[in-house]
Amino acid sequence: MMPTRAHIRRWLDTLLHIADTPERTAAAFALGVFFGFSPFLGLHTFLGIVFAFLLNLNRVAVLLGVYANLPWVIAPYYAFVTMAIGAPVTRYKIPPGFKSQIMALFELSLYHGEFWGRLITLLKPLLWPYLVGSTIGAVLIAAIAYPLALAFVTSRRRLREIIHLQKR
Repeated sequence: MMPTRAHIRRWLDTLLHIADTPERTAAAFALGVFFGFSPFLGLHTFLGIVFAFLLNLNRVAVLLGVYANLPWVIAPYYAFVTMAIGAPVTRYKIPPGFKSQIMALFELSLYHGEFWGRLITLLKPLLWPYLVGSTIGAVLIAAIAYPLALAFVTSRRRLREIIHLQKR
């Protein structure tokens, strides 16, 4: 038996969980935003999908949230939350000359043997400030994303209802 368009649509709706309430859709988006800005960079897509299935949330909304952290935002975001939030919370003191060491590092080629060793040596003490700062930052951004997503989804649904009523 060949699947009909209606069968495929029902299957996709079930898989993606598109027919959720606005609150659950906003929660799915906020969860994705959390993972997108969390310290788990590189695992964010996998974690978002796993949690979307575990919590039975809208998969599309979760992935949209995960990818809210755009490539040109990543470096400034993680640098900011590590130094402005993570370092003070973990009481990490930035050593004198840190900025000049970083600048000197980027004078080397990525293929230079010393580059990666020096980079690891410089960044290793920042692991805890990075983990703490980016987790706090991710929670804050997700907390902001939820009401924004809820307002957006609610207004879109109202608009769709108005258009549907006008077509009658």
